[in-house]
Amino acid sequence: MDKHATDRPSTGLGPTDHDDQDRPAVPPTETIRPEWASIDELPTAELLRLMNAEDRTVAAVVGGQLERIATVVDAVAARMAHGGRLVYAGAGTAGRLGVLDAAECPPTFGTDPALVVGLIAGGRTAVTQAAEGAEDRPDLAEADVAAIALTPADALVGISASGRTPYAVAAVRAARAVGALTVGLACNRGSALAAAAELAVEVEVGPEVLAGSTRLKAGTAQKLVLNMVSTAVMVRLGRTYGNLMVDLRATNTKLRERARRIVAEATGADDRSISHALSATDGRAKDAILLLLADVDAPTAARLLTSANGHLREALRAACDSRSVPTPSPSGGPA
Repeated sequence: MDKHATDRPSTGLGPTDHDDQDRPAVPPTETIRPEWASIDELPTAELLRLMNAEDRTVAAVVGGQLERIATVVDAVAARMAHGGRLVYAGAGTAGRLGVLDAAECPPTFGTDPALVVGLIAGGRTAVTQAAEGAEDRPDLAEADVAAIALTPADALVGISASGRTPYAVAAVRAARAVGALTVGLACNRGSALAAAAELAVEVEVGPEVLAGSTRLKAGTAQKLVLNMVSTAVMVRLGRTYGNLMVDLRATNTKLRERARRIVAEATGADDRSISHALSATDGRAKDAILLLLADVDAPTAARLLTSANGHLREALRAACDSRSVPTPSPSGGPA
């Protein structure tokens, strides 16, 4: 007999039960719902209705975190207004969602590709090929954060459905160590990721229809939050005018046509005037709008925007105030 056995109070648990007690608690996103145990026997339409019903709960859960998300947006925007970057870090689906959001910022908001960055465990190949073991490597996160030379001006958002992915937690800790703003985005409450970060958004979506497949509700929740963060930050930074993407990069036929529509919507100008304005401003919709609405030339439009830190509405006010005329609104009328 183990000579220490009598030192322990009797629990009535066998060895397996004792081992289970020592394991970390299973997070809600990983738990199994018994009532969904027969989904493989459901008719296809019924299976899809079940998934759709669960998906409908996600937006409401995200809605419960809006105040926290607003705090994150304002804090990130304040950093970026002074030259900082927004960095996402995650593994698997969470990492891919961060990379996706970062990749969409240059064409949507005209940002430099280095301004919003996505880090994923396992590197770029992990975007299209699973690299499951990489998420357990804190050293990879530390190396990735070091490689982009993070500074106190930057903000890093660690993303993890469980909230305990070693790569995401280590990335947040490494970022915090250099003084960067840190945010933890998880889908479980009381997560290690939230504890490691200064700010946290924990969107509790609960169990997945397919147990543990956090690319489902958890992935949807993360995508919604990232959409909010990047979009609202760019709005705060003046990368939009009303709800128009005035800083988009017109790099193909579709986007060039969209730029024309944006200028038309903002100014009400005719096609000939829009073509002239876009030609004079090298296709920059924001400059073209200012040129048309403020009746200035291209160099003056550029100067006014620089003085207004890229905020078109502020540049318009400055131009119109100097001439004592009403400031136009995005629809072409007075503000």
